[in-house]
Formats: sequence, C-alpha cells, structure tokens
Amino acid sequence: MTTPAPTFTAPEFVPQALRQQGYALLRPQDVASLAGCTLADLAALEPSWDELALDNYLKDGGRYRRRRHSCFVQDGDSLRQTAHRPHWQPLEYNALHGGMQRLFEPVQPATVARPAWQGLVRGIGQLCTAARGAHPWYIEAHQFRIDTTDGIGRPTPEGAHRDGVDFVAVLLVGRRDIKGGETRIFEADGPNGKRFTLTEPWSLLLLDDAAVIHESTPIQPLGAHGHRDTLVLTYRAGAFQGLPA
Repeated sequence: MTTPAPTFTAPEFVPQALRQQGYALLRPQDVASLAGCTLADLAALEPSWDELALDNYLKDGGRYRRRRHSCFVQDGDSLRQTAHRPHWQPLEYNALHGGMQRLFEPVQPATVARPAWQGLVRGIGQLCTAARGAHPWYIEAHQFRIDTTDGIGRPTPEGAHRDGVDFVAVLLVGRRDIKGGETRIFEADGPNGKRFTLTEPWSLLLLDDAAVIHESTPIQPLGAHGHRDTLVLTYRAGAFQGLPA
C-alpha cells in the first residue's frame, strides 16, 4: 500500500487549520523561519540525539527507545526552564504507561542553550497562542530515538492516543535505514483519518490534542540497523499534568 504524501500548511493558515481539522503540517523551511534560524542551525541540534539515554520504563520489555526530557514555561515572549521533574500522564490518556512517575535524563544544557532550540520552542508556543489565545504554556520536551535493536521499534507503544494537553508538536529530526513510521491521525469524535509518512528532517506536525488522536506505526530495519529520531513538544495551559491549575 502506498502512503500518501503529506499535504503541508502555509504558515499563515496554521491557526485556521488547527481549528478546522485539528492539525497542521509545516515544511522544514517554514519551521526554521518560525524558529528565527536557518535549517543548518536546526541540523546542528541533531548530534544530541546520539547521546540519549535508554528508556527503562517500557512495559513491553523493549530496548528500542532512548529519550531525554525537560520542562519549560512560556509566558508571552518569556521562556524559562523549570527544575527537572518526572513525566506523568493519567491512565485515561496512556493506558500502558500512565499513572507512573517516569524520571528521564534531562535534555543536555548545551542543547537547551542553543538559539535554535529556544526559538523553536518559543515559536511553536506562539502558534498555540494564535490558535487558542494567550496563556502561560507549560511545555514538556521529549527527545526520542526509536531504533531497531529488537528487530522492530515502536514509536507509540501505547497505540493511538491523546496526550492530555492542549497541543502536541511532533518534529521529525531524521530517519536512517528504516521502513515504516507512518503517521496516522484520527478525529477524536468522528470517522475521518489521515495517514502519511514524514521524511524531511524538521517537518512539523502540530496537533490539537482535544480534536484528534494520533499514532506512528512501527519501524523495521532496511539493513542491519536503523532508527527514527523525533522531538515531541507538548503545550498545556495553566499547569503541568499532575499539578493543580
């Protein structure tokens, strides 16, 4: 079965797309413009994905996921990193790993300090504000590497899901020697869905988490070994999950 090519959204229509269809797709060059940097500046972040720590919380016993996690608060143009804290989701949003206090290694300080990182996190927050109005955004940043150590890697072992936030940003950082990893989006309260495979580094999928559910299909190696790197940023108004608003 051939996967349809993604249909990208012009930057000026992102708020409208989020309100009407629950998601928007941005081309890499538009993501760089949003972040106030060049694609080369974004690419300079990529070596940090080679230094992710093993995710030891996978309930399926797999060793195919590496990650780092840090939290930020954006209020207007201000962006600050919070004290390191666990990642927590309720069971209603993550039946596999919900209800667990999962403490991962933080994003490396040198990565956070780069202007491209700061501009990217802040720029996506500004899109969220354009779509939903001004809020302090409580942001969780997840660097992921899904590899084929186990023969197959599962980007979303919990299946099609919501995250319990306002917006979810999924950025493809890179794919190497794999097949699979198809993105699937479904209406939360309807029959319609979309599927496509992101292949260009720094493509951005921005989701209204209340309107749609999403998943990525497993990856398999094309040769001896392969991996898929992503950056997932979640934006929640008022508080982090697990804390009172």
